[in-house]
Amino acid sequence: MASIFQSLEKTLAAGVVLLVAIIVLAGAITGQWVAFNAPWWGFFMRWLHILSGVMWVGLLWYLNFIQIPTVPKIEPAEYRAAITRYIAPNVLYWFRYGALATVATGLLLAWMNGYLVPALTLQKGYYPIGVGMWLALVMAFNVWFIIWPNQKKALGLVDASADEKAKAGRIAMLTSRFNTMFSIPMLYCMAAQSHGGF
Repeated sequence: MASIFQSLEKTLAAGVVLLVAIIVLAGAITGQWVAFNAPWWGFFMRWLHILSGVMWVGLLWYLNFIQIPTVPKIEPAEYRAAITRYIAPNVLYWFRYGALATVATGLLLAWMNGYLVPALTLQKGYYPIGVGMWLALVMAFNVWFIIWPNQKKALGLVDASADEKAKAGRIAMLTSRFNTMFSIPMLYCMAAQSHGGF
């Protein structure tokens, strides 16, 4: 068992196997088996959307609740290099692609269920999910076109002067805080559509 948990890939594979086992067991107990029909694929896309969103917002909150406030306190200052050289680039990789996967699966889900245009145009009955979608689209734009280009400078992944790095780091941090602010109403709106929050 320990060998599974020492590898992220094996841990993820074990999670998928466990999920399949739970689905099969539930089918055996209830007599209701998963039907790979249109409603199931809609559900599956929703699950992928939620899974991606947990990755994205989880890393957004990690950055804002843990990394940003903690790194300046690390002494001696040389130890901070481990964060900026190894941890931050990996976090930002999964952060970017979590954002991309969340938006892609969300738009596909809306299209599959026939509410993509009504939600994006904020039509009656789709207002909560529409507002949530627009908030998420703004956040994803920020991730790819403001946070990431500035983080590349701040982390030294591209050439930049010390002043440019400092300025880029501040812009990335402020934009990340903006996204943290947006994440609160975005998550509310996403849940409100199907759970009566409006």
